[in-house]
Amino acid sequence: MNIIELLDKLPEYARDLRLNYTSMEQATELTDTQKWGTLVASAYGARNAVLAQAIAAEAAAHIAPEQVAAAKGAAAVMGMNNVFYRFQHLSSNEKYSTMPARLRMNIIRNHGVDQLDFELWCLAVSAINGCGKCIDAHERVLRDKGISEEVILAAVRLASVMNALAAVLDAENIAA
Repeated sequence: MNIIELLDKLPEYARDLRLNYTSMEQATELTDTQKWGTLVASAYGARNAVLAQAIAAEAAAHIAPEQVAAAKGAAAVMGMNNVFYRFQHLSSNEKYSTMPARLRMNIIRNHGVDQLDFELWCLAVSAINGCGKCIDAHERVLRDKGISEEVILAAVRLASVMNALAAVLDAENIAA
């Protein structure tokens, strides 16, 4: 099922999500690679298989296979890191922040795509997962490298819509 067919299955109460997706798909703040990578990473980060598969299939028409794979990798590694670093952030025991993570995160260095695109995708998934420590770290890297707040917010906007779509699809048990 493609993304438009999936959006057409949404109940009327979720009409805003359909409208927001359609308008954001046309947004110009992001390059195609940034946009489709963010959509893929966010759909996978939002954990709805139907949405993830529909977005990944559509993305394949817009970006290279290695970019789709890297976006999925961003979702995977952030799924792990966001839990770990959110725990450090939320725990009142400051010692945890001084201890090594001891988690493999090779994809952060070896993803095969533009570093800033990968950072943007990690930020989007971190926003979905609510990890303030990771949001701050990825946003800082992006801003230090000259990425504007408009680009960052556009990516987070996409992530927010993907997350809401996943929630409605899950709640309504909408399948392909």
